[in-house]
Amino acid sequence: MQPAPQTLGRRERNKQEKLDRITAAARELFTQYGVDEVTTQQVAEKADVGAGTLFLYAKTKAELLLLVHNVKYAQALDAGIEAASTEKSLLDAVMAIILPIIECNRVQIENGRTYLREIVFGDPSEPHHAEALSLTIRTEAAIAEIFSRDERLLARDPEKLARIVTSIMFISMTSSANIGHTDAQVGDEIRDQISVLLGA
Repeated sequence: MQPAPQTLGRRERNKQEKLDRITAAARELFTQYGVDEVTTQQVAEKADVGAGTLFLYAKTKAELLLLVHNVKYAQALDAGIEAASTEKSLLDAVMAIILPIIECNRVQIENGRTYLREIVFGDPSEPHHAEALSLTIRTEAAIAEIFSRDERLLARDPEKLARIVTSIMFISMTSSANIGHTDAQVGDEIRDQISVLLGA
């Protein structure tokens, strides 16, 4: 009865190794060439897996992009939440969460814009899309928690305010008008809009 768990463990390890190779290959190709110029076949070849195997992990190129960017978004969000815990003003705390997300999303601007569009318009039944949505929910929850520290904002529904903030963030990062802007300029634009929202 003992060997069965070892066999299952080996299978799971093999699956994880393939997923890691696919993720690394997609990240490298998307960063180098942009998501629009890369095919799923190229990702499969670089990851040294068959096209059918790749399909088991991500059914479309959009799902591959979500797979890659979800990891970066999660890391940026964790860093932002940690940084926010040391900020005294509400606006500074919210921006501490947002700034790492801006930076990770604009490493390759077109990939970042495509990623955000996929979150908004993609198929929520796809697992990587569902994970991306859960990251946006975590972002909103972290911002709402900051707003909840202010009694004045408690009366205005912190959750709804947080959703407005993430909408501002997404629009600013996907806007064609901001493609030539630096990360700091995009951050300043978002900060100005949040300031108006909060009446700060």
